[in-house]
Amino acid sequence: MLATIWFLLWGVLWAVYFVLDGFDLGLGALSPFLARDEKEKKAVYQALGPTWNGNEVWLLTAGGVTFAAFPTTYAVLFSSLYSALMLVLFALIIRGVSLEFRGLVESPAWRRFWDWGFFIGSFLPALLFGVAFANIFQGIPINAEGINQGGLFNLLNPYGLLGGLLFLALFLQHGALWLALRTEGDLSRRAGALATGLWIPVLVLAVLFLAATYGYTGLWNNYFNNPVLLIVPALAVVCLLLTRVRMAGKSWGGAWIFSAGTIALATLFGVIGLYPNLLPSSLNPAWSLTVTNSSSSPLTLKIMLGVALVFVPIVIIYQALVYRAFFDKITGEHLEEEAY
Repeated sequence: MLATIWFLLWGVLWAVYFVLDGFDLGLGALSPFLARDEKEKKAVYQALGPTWNGNEVWLLTAGGVTFAAFPTTYAVLFSSLYSALMLVLFALIIRGVSLEFRGLVESPAWRRFWDWGFFIGSFLPALLFGVAFANIFQGIPINAEGINQGGLFNLLNPYGLLGGLLFLALFLQHGALWLALRTEGDLSRRAGALATGLWIPVLVLAVLFLAATYGYTGLWNNYFNNPVLLIVPALAVVCLLLTRVRMAGKSWGGAWIFSAGTIALATLFGVIGLYPNLLPSSLNPAWSLTVTNSSSSPLTLKIMLGVALVFVPIVIIYQALVYRAFFDKITGEHLEEEAY
């Protein structure tokens, strides 16, 4: 029971991370194409500057929960996907450095260099997170000892790439909506128009991914065996449709909320479909890592649950206050004060 609770918390933490850092990654990947001059570039950076590092706390939390609650899965996962995860790590480091270093030197060449670092550090994680999770959904070729029999390029299979493109498209739309919400004037209008234009690609990729999931994975089995669970993908579809409805009315805040719902529910769709597996083996189902054979001791899980019930609400309250404090529209006055 405790292992199942932590499995669900693990899935929720990943969903929260993708919702919050998703718009950061999407906005970073769009920044070279949306911002036309230095003022607009500063607006892009200002739109995520006060919150981006707090958003990444949820990535550390999700990784920490994997390590503490499911140590065997953590060990096998980080060794099996070592190259891909190191690429993600280096990209996130480049992104963080770009945000901090861009404004240190008054030089156009210096700023262009870090602008592209920001783009690369945002684009790669957005794509590779989708590739990684899609491969987990369909199974990693791990043997009885937990050793991956494939390599980095084996991850770039059709289903893995489709998952990467879906994550990327969702994050791009999410980031464009955030910029439309936070800015004013022509930049806000262009961001809103881009988000609206991205909706059809998101819809097509979502349909293709759901269909491919039936052919490449066993995720749908849990839903067919427990039809009540179908409410999760159904709500994801509803949120996706309502995102378009709110965009049609230029209600960027409402559209962003429904976009967040789409991302969260899409993540939970995969997590619920995995259960009880955490890391399925594509070579032999008996070699899969599950909530039973890879979890920590009941005492460890019980202590961790008590700690989480105390500190996670504190983190949520603190982050909510940060968002509230920095949620004003970005104006010319803000840009004059900004160091980016």
